[in-house]
Amino acid sequence: MEHVISMGEFHSRQVEIEEAGESSRDNDQPVIVAGTSSKDEKFKKLKEAQAKVQLGTTPKIREVLMLRDHKHYRKYCEPRVVSLGPIHHGKPKYQLMEEYKLMLADKFIGRTGRTDKELYGIIKDKIKELREYYDEKVTQKYCDEDLAWMLFVDGCAILQFIDSIVNDALEDVKMKNDQVAFVRQDLFLLENQLPYQLLDYLVENTQNSEDRKRLKTSIRHFMRVQSMVDGCTIPPHDEKAIHLLDLLRKTVLGLDGVKDQMKVKSVQGWDSPRNVQELKAAGINLKYRNSNYNNLGNIAFVRKWFYGGVLWMPKITVDESTGPMFFNLAAYEMSPDFENDYGVTSYISFLDSLIHEAKDVMHLKQAGIVRNLLGNDENVAQVFNEIGTDLVPNPEIYRDVGDGLQNYYHNKKVMIWISETLYTRLNNPLSFPVLAFGGAVLALTFSLVQMIYAILSYEYQRRH
Repeated sequence: MEHVISMGEFHSRQVEIEEAGESSRDNDQPVIVAGTSSKDEKFKKLKEAQAKVQLGTTPKIREVLMLRDHKHYRKYCEPRVVSLGPIHHGKPKYQLMEEYKLMLADKFIGRTGRTDKELYGIIKDKIKELREYYDEKVTQKYCDEDLAWMLFVDGCAILQFIDSIVNDALEDVKMKNDQVAFVRQDLFLLENQLPYQLLDYLVENTQNSEDRKRLKTSIRHFMRVQSMVDGCTIPPHDEKAIHLLDLLRKTVLGLDGVKDQMKVKSVQGWDSPRNVQELKAAGINLKYRNSNYNNLGNIAFVRKWFYGGVLWMPKITVDESTGPMFFNLAAYEMSPDFENDYGVTSYISFLDSLIHEAKDVMHLKQAGIVRNLLGNDENVAQVFNEIGTDLVPNPEIYRDVGDGLQNYYHNKKVMIWISETLYTRLNNPLSFPVLAFGGAVLALTFSLVQMIYAILSYEYQRRH
């Protein structure tokens, strides 16, 4: 049984000392030995800490830390069928897929125009550089040769898998449909990431130029399919991606790796919007942005002149992979060495605040914002309610939307009260026939006033 390390244990284990070849992992409690370091050594550690603890835009591939105690960590973060890279390597539950990886790797090598030893040698020569992409703790037990072989096989297998899936060559992977689905999901787990530079080395050392082009196209097409966001665009500078999960984040946020420099100055002031049913009751409609270029940040609130408003949002597809991908993107943004704007985390929190129950999902579906491939609307609500806990969003990202909604509620209190009352009563018109009729008349009146205003505005603009 695996031991899930809590944050308290994580920090305490930084000072564990192993003696006589015994690992502290053999005991339930960490062994802390005091007084074994000289004062000079302690002061040296103070100086070294400054260099070790740094924020940057190139975080290390590491175990999930900040969400490790999350109730659904195992459900969303542990691989289903395949381990990639060093973190889960060698675990018995993933041994079946090792044979598939070798088969896929061999097929990829055969198309490169190079021998297996030659291609492996290229990766072996770059292993010092590739090792730097990982947190030292997850690679320290592997020598350069073992790590190079692991990354070589995994990288070749991934590229062949992606190319086969994109080009409808499922006979190449020799997997059942459920296995294919689980592998696709496992490719985007934070603890399963391979350096994108590794994939780039393998692609660039494919001798046939047409095949190189096909592999690059396959990766971009695969990312577009996996992105969840309708109309998103793959960043033009995908070579700057750290790994596939990082490329997915850049894709769903519309980032090219250069613009993602916004810092979170504060965690105060996050105004959570009301749920969908409350928004509709207040006269606010939800619509999806029909655009060829969309991303998760493409959210806006537009007030109407007399009454009501529209909350514009991007369209997303929700299926079995949505929960794990969003959860791992949030875990990635919470990596201690990753300076970023928490764009995905903020979107998850925003959508979680809109969705309280299945009826909210139903309205999002009717508005074209959510495409539900999970079948039951309750399942969609459950996914976002599960992954939306323990997250800290960036209050700046949707501040304009939040301020707009708050101002709308503040300035239209009487109209909102009437609308909410009618909305509640109209959901059961047989019990309140008079209110239902009155509500219909009032709604018609509002529509007529808005139409007259629109005509007058058009005539004014045309004449001036």
